[in-house]
Amino acid sequence: MSIKENISRLLSDLPENVKLVAVSKTRTVEEMREAYAFGQRDFGENKVQELTKKYDEFDESVRWHLIGHLQRNKVKYIVGKVFLIHSLDSIRLLAELEKQYLAAGLNADVLIEINIGREENKTGIFPEELEEMLIQCEKCSRVKVKGLMTVLPVCSEDEQKQYFLEVRKIWDSLKERQFSNIEMQYLSMGMTGDYKAAILEGSNMVRIGEGIFGKRNYNI
Repeated sequence: MSIKENISRLLSDLPENVKLVAVSKTRTVEEMREAYAFGQRDFGENKVQELTKKYDEFDESVRWHLIGHLQRNKVKYIVGKVFLIHSLDSIRLLAELEKQYLAAGLNADVLIEINIGREENKTGIFPEELEEMLIQCEKCSRVKVKGLMTVLPVCSEDEQKQYFLEVRKIWDSLKERQFSNIEMQYLSMGMTGDYKAAILEGSNMVRIGEGIFGKRNYNI
């Protein structure tokens, strides 16, 4: 199927409240333009260098999402360019975001990444670390938390459901609390292989790469 056909199929599957982020990491500008021509405006990149390289190839209607691990020394390169950072995963990164965005007089919209599978080789905070992160986020003036993000470990469909449900419960509990610069607007969970399960458990933002562009070429 073509990129256009894949997007059309996905949009027909997704409820109206679910935002589709096209994961364009390693994809060519030409492939992205095909998606853009069909109305896709939200694109997700894993690496700052690739995002900034593609940034000037599109107009301001594109909303760039940084969905991969963000190194602190790369923050300065995305200030003013990224619509949403999905991967706030440490207090040290929070401090750097606050510093760089404060200097620029801009706000950083972010999602806190939850390592719900407790995988040591993956980024994200464990649920028991969330409260301290929230405390530190409350002290910021430029970092605005807009929700949560998670990436599941390889697991069965039953385990997928359980993990997604756990994150949804955390998201729901935070929605009931009052914060000055934290709101639970987005629940970013679900990718090509598990987005349907994620939506059933409450996701309102899915990150789809291969489901739009086909199999990825890792040799790029």
